[in-house]
Amino acid sequence: MRRVLLGFLATSLALCSLASTLDDFIAAAHQKHGEPGERAARFLVDHMPPADRETLSAEFLLDNLDLAFQARAEFPWASAVPEEIFHNDVLPYAVFDETRDPWRRELYQLVRDVVKDAKTASQAAQSLNRHVFNLVKVHYNTGRKRPNQSLKESAALGKATCTGLAIILVEACRAVGVPARAVGTPLWANERGNHTWVEIWDGDWHFTGADEYDAAGLDRGWFVGDAAQAKADVRRHAIFATSWKRDGLTFPMVWARTNDSVAAVNVTWRYAKEVAADTESSRLGVRLWDQPGGTRLSAKVCVLDGVRRTCALADTKAGTADLNDMPRFALKAGTQGWLRFTVGNEIRELPFGPLAVGDPTIDASWADLAPASPRLDAIREWLDLPVDERPVEAPALKMPLTRTDAERAVQMIGADRLARLASERREEMGKLSITENGKTLRWLEKEFGDVPVGGRSLWISMHGGGNAPVAVNDKQWTNQSKLYELAEGIYVAPRAPTDTWNLWHESHIDPLFQRLIDDYVAARGVNPNKVYLMGYSAGGDGVWQLAPRMADRFAAAAMMAGHPNEASLLGLRDLPFAIFMGGDDSAYNRNKVAAERGAELDLLEKDDPGGYVHLVRLYDGQGHWMNRRDAEALPWMAQFQRNPWPKKVVWQQDDVVHRRFYWLQLPDDAPIKDRQRIVAAIDGHVIRLEGDVPSTIRLRLSDQLIDLDQPLSVLVNGQEVFSGKVSRQATAILSSLTDRADISSTATALVGWN
Repeated sequence: MRRVLLGFLATSLALCSLASTLDDFIAAAHQKHGEPGERAARFLVDHMPPADRETLSAEFLLDNLDLAFQARAEFPWASAVPEEIFHNDVLPYAVFDETRDPWRRELYQLVRDVVKDAKTASQAAQSLNRHVFNLVKVHYNTGRKRPNQSLKESAALGKATCTGLAIILVEACRAVGVPARAVGTPLWANERGNHTWVEIWDGDWHFTGADEYDAAGLDRGWFVGDAAQAKADVRRHAIFATSWKRDGLTFPMVWARTNDSVAAVNVTWRYAKEVAADTESSRLGVRLWDQPGGTRLSAKVCVLDGVRRTCALADTKAGTADLNDMPRFALKAGTQGWLRFTVGNEIRELPFGPLAVGDPTIDASWADLAPASPRLDAIREWLDLPVDERPVEAPALKMPLTRTDAERAVQMIGADRLARLASERREEMGKLSITENGKTLRWLEKEFGDVPVGGRSLWISMHGGGNAPVAVNDKQWTNQSKLYELAEGIYVAPRAPTDTWNLWHESHIDPLFQRLIDDYVAARGVNPNKVYLMGYSAGGDGVWQLAPRMADRFAAAAMMAGHPNEASLLGLRDLPFAIFMGGDDSAYNRNKVAAERGAELDLLEKDDPGGYVHLVRLYDGQGHWMNRRDAEALPWMAQFQRNPWPKKVVWQQDDVVHRRFYWLQLPDDAPIKDRQRIVAAIDGHVIRLEGDVPSTIRLRLSDQLIDLDQPLSVLVNGQEVFSGKVSRQATAILSSLTDRADISSTATALVGWN
């Protein structure tokens, strides 16, 4: 009992002592400054953080108040400040939860001459921002001990980040009677980090970055674009200003998330802009470091977007710049290219992209950058010429390229090709209609899901009918356009150009589909490795025929209720293929033939491990119409992406012949034998061709297929026809892209021996 009584008495005495300290402060303020002094002291005490009530002395508080009133009387702008703002934004002895050091006298003496010529609070704040950080010898550096350092702590280190710098500028302003407060967000809406800056009052509130003097005036800063995206109703994405007066809100201090001792007001409205969501743009930020984990470098940075020489130019920031203060380049989402940095007389480069929507940031290390290539500059100069003025025999196209040069040249020349093709094909894409060699392909389309990184998928779905009146085939077409739904992608239902029984495997279909795919890749950003083929009934007939002979364009194919006729399966070696058939679909023996072809694929897969991936579904009790059970094809196909560079290729010609298949190519004038078959495989640095191999065949090579820095050996039916190293050249890239708008399958070298 005695211990409890003693404890109670000790607590009571402490509370009495605390109350006495604050009462003494208020009484002294009244004695020295009259009613205004008492009002100011009471305001300070009423809203004081609880921890300060227990630790601060009356002498500390009174000295702070005396100096605040001294500045209010001395400087012309200070006397005009309304009492409410003076109390809240000049008088307080702290900004956040930093150590309570007596800073006011030191700063007053240090900066009094800095503001002696200022006529307004804005002019005074500008002068302070320009000079005070040099006077206290503190600048931006992430090596500081903690974000909320006091002036004394920051000066001891000579380092502070944005919060520490804001504390210094706010206190310097208050020391000479300029109302000031810290402002910040716990997390930018683009989730690229947090930031703290300063607002000063001069008839209204104006902002500036601490230690970021701008001769053009206040209300400017690198962060205005980020601040414009702030969200007032989302606390972590809102913008708050510090306040001494407690009015409900607290400042979200990211270094002390559970500490609610600092009052705040939500000032998001001052910065946020009403803008529609941008789903197509990317604001690329760039920082340059001397080495990973080192110091930032100042350099000229040029963005090369792969189509033209330059699309933007700026300077990287270094020294005392905030970590988030960096040049930003407005580019289209999905852009790929290179950053070219110039330091002194040296030029180095870094590839980037494809860019995501939003505000991505690239941190480049000078020590790791590759020197700029004069060979690529020569190719860029060639691309800069108008198309009809580009010399076909330009030396730039025939210069040997390194692997890195070749990879970049593919992107440059490919971007140029796709841009021109998108422009040339704009009209037919708008009409959803292609006419070539007297045949017209029309189509209906529907988009599903969000655009993924790397581009949309494309699904070509062929209708049934055939050997029927136009109206019947038209109905089949519209039905096909509604038959399936995707998780993601562009679903295209083409209308067959004719109404014959063999709607989808006449000779005009292949070039029309090649053009259709190129159009969507160029104009709609389709990923060429995510193109899928499917068809029902007569459309299924088409899949049997088109998939093997155009296997190098598709990621997967699915046949629904069709008949293969004479089509070979050999070309499906590298194309996942699915068969869907009603078990009772006996017309033309479709069900039996489907089972036989499934068994044939089983044997092909067994004899050639890694090839002939397939799925067979024969639904018991289902006829020609499978009641949409075949829709399981879509998720099965979607798991695959095309490999444009398979190590083994089986090329079986059909009645409709092709001159390019994966990495094999035949000249336009080379004769092609009926059902000609070539099997090509790579083992190490040896390429083997077997079968009916014409002497005029050409190999379309890339480092994605085989290491072109090593000597190669080519054997045809066991006999060596070529041995040696091959040269990567822009001519090969240009030829490949002229043939197809397909960057993924672009060759960087061509090899022949006759």
